[in-house]
Amino acid sequence: MNIAWHSFLLAHGARSATAQGAAIADLSHLGLIAVEGADAAVFLQGQLSNDLTQVAETRSQLSAWCSAKGRVLALLRVFKRADTYYLQLPRDILEPTLKRLQMYVLRSQVTLKDASDTVISIGLSGTDAPALLARVLDVAPPTSDGVLHGEDSRSSFTLLGLPGTQPRFEIIAGIETAQDLWRRCAGAATPGGGEVWSLLDIRAGLPAIHSATQDMFIPQMINLDLIGAVSFTKGCYPGQEIVARTQHLGTAKRRMYYACVRAAAPPAPGATLYSVQNGQAIGQVIEAAPGPAEDVELLAVVPTADVADQHIRLHSADGPMLRFMKLPYSMPE
Repeated sequence: MNIAWHSFLLAHGARSATAQGAAIADLSHLGLIAVEGADAAVFLQGQLSNDLTQVAETRSQLSAWCSAKGRVLALLRVFKRADTYYLQLPRDILEPTLKRLQMYVLRSQVTLKDASDTVISIGLSGTDAPALLARVLDVAPPTSDGVLHGEDSRSSFTLLGLPGTQPRFEIIAGIETAQDLWRRCAGAATPGGGEVWSLLDIRAGLPAIHSATQDMFIPQMINLDLIGAVSFTKGCYPGQEIVARTQHLGTAKRRMYYACVRAAAPPAPGATLYSVQNGQAIGQVIEAAPGPAEDVELLAVVPTADVADQHIRLHSADGPMLRFMKLPYSMPE
């Protein structure tokens, strides 16, 4: 985390007033890779699962970077400012992802670098968030996947509209602008951190890939085909044949589901799920975060055939039972 930003949060974050209709979150758990150069667009189009031609200064997208076996190495939110593309992903996989991506540059005119500490990311969510943003930034907030860039004599920022079960936005700005925006928003919003944002992602059915779950799942297993993170009409990318074949044959026998579990602490990504009937390991946790009361909410990949009977437990065959709930988008029959 940016040291100056961390010091600012210690001084200001915990003292903010709270409100029911909006929440503000520090998103320092997310990092950014900046991709620049004459061949940046062509390079990314040949590496990522989605159609990069749909990314513009007014539109972001989710996209996966896969291994040759079609398994997801990183799930990225891609957006653009001027001639630079930005790939947002969890910081715990940023360094290995950056190093591995750089191996594919070869003679392309492309530069990739870690831009995480050059800007600050702030999340804003809740029913009152659009009105708060309109008042503080003097803009009409973008809709889901929309992007807005603001720049004047005082500040420069990028505003992302994000999917969710409630209005949700991300502000990306330099530290002075971020500090100013935090002060102006925090008096009307409940302050929080990465766990709050992860919970909103979980409720929206949006997965995250961490070091423990890299190279484990093809895109369909974590519902990337259902949330617009895969294009089946673009050209080749690593693992494309396997991803396309799975879609054509309809053979995704494991899918990502949304569930609650009574647990003392959220399980780590990659935590094992077990079948009550035979005691065998049958699935993995993708992401988990504290929910209301003693519940933990999570996304998990399990066989589609095992979800209906609801007999899946966390950590062991006699561990706490998962209670499956409805995702905000339709699942295949």
